[in-house]
Amino acid sequence: MEDIYISEKDRKDLEAERYVLAVERIRQISDESICEEQIQTYFRVVAGFVLLADKAWNIVENGDLRRMTLQELQSLNAELYRDVLPENYGNSYGNPDYAVDCLGESIGRMLSFLYTELRGMIPAAFEQNRFDMVIRMELLLEVYQAFVAAEQERAESSESTGQAAAGTSNVAPETLRQILYWYVSDYYEPESLERTAGLLDPARNFAYRIIMDSDLSDLRYLYYYGEYVTDSELRTAKHLNAMPEERIKLLADTYTEGYRIGFEVGNKDISIKKTVNVRYALGFERMIRQAVINFDHIGLQPTIYRAGANIFQGRSVNKNGFFGANPNKQFDYDHKEDQALVLDRLLVERKMECMKSAYERYKTEAAVFGGPAVVEIFGEKPFVPETKKAAYKLDEKQQKLSVEYAAKAGALQNEYIPGEQRSFTIIAFPVPDIGDRYEEIFDDIVRINTLDYKLYQGIQQKIIDALDLGLTVIVKGSGENRTEMTIRLHELHDPTKETNFENCVADVNIPVGEVFTSPVLAGTNGILHVTRVFLNELEYKDLWLKFEDGMVADYGCSNFPTEAENRKYIRENVMFHHDTLPLGEFAVGTNTTAYVAARKYGIEDKMPILIAEKTGPHFAVGDTCYSHAENVRVFNPDGKEIIAKDNEVSLLRDTDVSKAYFQCHTDITIPYDELGELSVLTKAGETIPIILDGQFVLAGCEELNRAFEE
Repeated sequence: MEDIYISEKDRKDLEAERYVLAVERIRQISDESICEEQIQTYFRVVAGFVLLADKAWNIVENGDLRRMTLQELQSLNAELYRDVLPENYGNSYGNPDYAVDCLGESIGRMLSFLYTELRGMIPAAFEQNRFDMVIRMELLLEVYQAFVAAEQERAESSESTGQAAAGTSNVAPETLRQILYWYVSDYYEPESLERTAGLLDPARNFAYRIIMDSDLSDLRYLYYYGEYVTDSELRTAKHLNAMPEERIKLLADTYTEGYRIGFEVGNKDISIKKTVNVRYALGFERMIRQAVINFDHIGLQPTIYRAGANIFQGRSVNKNGFFGANPNKQFDYDHKEDQALVLDRLLVERKMECMKSAYERYKTEAAVFGGPAVVEIFGEKPFVPETKKAAYKLDEKQQKLSVEYAAKAGALQNEYIPGEQRSFTIIAFPVPDIGDRYEEIFDDIVRINTLDYKLYQGIQQKIIDALDLGLTVIVKGSGENRTEMTIRLHELHDPTKETNFENCVADVNIPVGEVFTSPVLAGTNGILHVTRVFLNELEYKDLWLKFEDGMVADYGCSNFPTEAENRKYIRENVMFHHDTLPLGEFAVGTNTTAYVAARKYGIEDKMPILIAEKTGPHFAVGDTCYSHAENVRVFNPDGKEIIAKDNEVSLLRDTDVSKAYFQCHTDITIPYDELGELSVLTKAGETIPIILDGQFVLAGCEELNRAFEE
């Protein structure tokens, strides 16, 4: 059979035609009364939203967006996101519980899924991605037509029998599920290609053009993304606009130098790289613009993609990409496992095929991709999720499939973007929601992010020298903290040339302030406990994990009334559906300045893990810090090689890579005020205390206690 070739022009013309036809049909839905009233009301509401997205499309296409006043832009922004805001969410079809109450359990959950997927049209409208608009409009029409057909069938049955047909006009649940399933399956390939292009191809420059071409003193630019914008983003942008140029340069230099030094200390060649993935929150554009200039001097072009907003990209409370304000974290939490509607073995295979095809298409770009450079934010109101009965949850079989897919996807990515050749950096800044002293806190965080790394490097080396004398490290809590951990260290065959701990200063993890290792799992045992901690924006009360030979054997918390709810919460959000995870990292945080600043402003519960992990010993469950780069030789400033990069699980990569990695790494920190003891036990049976009752007692570390005294 002869291949049919469609030119790019013809493809675009066809998409434009499909778009017009879909909009025309959707406009008619508001005036129709074909289905039973509750179903018809649902379709009128979602059709209204689609027409609102079409309105946004036309505003952008016609160039009117850049001519609108600030007030007009704010009005449009509010209109697009109003339905899912917390004050309106109780009566939104995006709320699965409300949808089920209105439409029934079997149909309501799926129609809530549909509406959530349609909301992915907002970014499509602003990016002028007609394909993403069209496929969602056509999905709505296919689902609506299924209900219309069901009603017509019922009406014909009534006419032929002369009696009213029993039941409702609802579509059979499996019929509706199949429509949604094949939508995901059919479009996974182009959506995977689009996502991969966003990661690897600097020509996808939607956000880049906003950053580099806009007048950043005119805050209308914040509304050009199509993200939700609040006073927080406006105040952040105003605060950065008020900074002198040298201050902005300091912020950008710290960020980009951390990225460059990450390659250097990781013994990786940055000269072979051409791109860096820049991730940030709206409001930081002035700093990001300078960072782009800095990266250009290094020889790197930015790739910048939007945080996930649909079933193909995944929804999460924790955003990954560029993003604005989160209109409602509960909405994202309710839909984070929507894949439960469609996930099966066939779809996993389909997703892997599409991912492989996308990386093949962009394998040249993948080979020169350097890794992410991330600007995190913190200070938002702590989020404690509510468990919704109607929200989709992965069943046990799907959890195993999800874990399997994550492992395979991670291995495939590493095939095209080898871990031993890529690096990253992360830096964090507060946002205005942190409190009335926002500007003062921001300045203190800048000070923390730019501490004298040479000073810390020297002090941390003294801690490493003591730790390298040991076989095990003992960590005990104090007060209400029940921690009692024994951490087994690797044996050093030549202590004059080898070390267990990396001396971590301001490179990949800014700010300075930790020494870390990958423990030996056998012999690592005990209870890790924290009275309160925030991990990936979720709160945990009395979180505890029990380790047996370095693997999580049990866990719990006190967030919810029942043990089952608490275990489910941890399994989903800390264990990521794994039955167990290894202790991938043990570290000693040394940034007492950050700890004191958190106490000074009362923002301990708002500090990001990036900073919080430096304010006490911390433990990470999941992969080691050297995941996919274990074979790269890494040295500390004193010339000693770091030999503790593996554990018994990561070593399985040589025989079965699917069992070696977990695609997660969650840090849990014990703050100094909950720490009773951190000591190292030597071969000779000597105990060397490093921290006692929250104070550094090892000789040469006195400077670290000065922050406490001040």
